[in-house]
Amino acid sequence: MESTFRLRRSIIGAMLLALTIVLGRFFLFPIPWTHGNVNLCDAGVFIAAMLLGPGAGTIVGGFGGMFLDLISGFPQDALFSFAAHGLEGFISGWIYKKYGNTVWGKWVAILAGTIIMIAIYFICNTVMYHVITGFLSLGSNFIQGMIGGLVALVVMRQLKKHNLG
Repeated sequence: MESTFRLRRSIIGAMLLALTIVLGRFFLFPIPWTHGNVNLCDAGVFIAAMLLGPGAGTIVGGFGGMFLDLISGFPQDALFSFAAHGLEGFISGWIYKKYGNTVWGKWVAILAGTIIMIAIYFICNTVMYHVITGFLSLGSNFIQGMIGGLVALVVMRQLKKHNLG
């Protein structure tokens, strides 16, 4: 019984990783002044973190962000994305696990994950390009994280409504 449960969680995690890459690749808006883009990968990261916990959030976020950069022509950002989205998934999953039964807990989980992601990309853009590029990335990364969080909350509501979350 336990092995069936683990297998099911692994399959769902793999599907969420694939979903994260699809959302990040096909819902993509280039941001030339930051040498990057805004995409919906954060929705998949937050869904994995909320549905399966901080470990799955870390794996889906880290590998999803890294694979997205590798297939999108940003290999120089891949390790930063692994850290940014991996930690985003871990922090949001950890907070959601503890406080996700309240509305404020859900939003704190999303906001904390987004802030971690923003901070790492600020460092990435400052080191790789210029501090101005780092500051210019703050707004677009905040929007990306919060829209991804909003999408995740809508999906989670539907999953819970049908006893799937």
